[in-house]
Amino acid sequence: MTTIRRIKKTIKSRLTTEGAGVRLKRAFGFDHTPQLDPFLLLDDFHSDNPEDYVAGFPWHPHRGMETITYILKGKVLHEDSLGHKGEIGPGDVQWMTAGSGIIHQEMPEGEKDGALWGLQLWSNLPASYKMMGRGTRKSSRRKSGSLAGPWGKIQGHLRGSQ
Repeated sequence: MTTIRRIKKTIKSRLTTEGAGVRLKRAFGFDHTPQLDPFLLLDDFHSDNPEDYVAGFPWHPHRGMETITYILKGKVLHEDSLGHKGEIGPGDVQWMTAGSGIIHQEMPEGEKDGALWGLQLWSNLPASYKMMGRGTRKSSRRKSGSLAGPWGKIQGHLRGSQ
């Protein structure tokens, strides 16, 4: 039997600036974090104006958490302290496990018309996993409709894309 849960609260996103000056909307992550554990924040970076995002997110550290990045338009160039480099493009998902600590950068690039649109979710790792190994996994819509890892498998469709 399916249990239908009621919506407890609606949260309006807030405009904020992150990284080296990226303008974005934060759906949650200010004072809502305790109610949404293990999720720490959800950001929507969406603009047709490169000045809103071109400064990017230069080298910065993370520890004890995971970031999940999904790109709808444009791309993000990602590089980390483990030597991984890559591009996250439309329909791609990147899952970065910071674990015991990682330094990385994310540098957005819009499409020819300047459009960039992506989402990033931060998830807190349980205490027993905070010092786990570090790394990144990427799933491309061009290769697969799912993302798999030790936590399980995510699969589905969004706006006609797998």
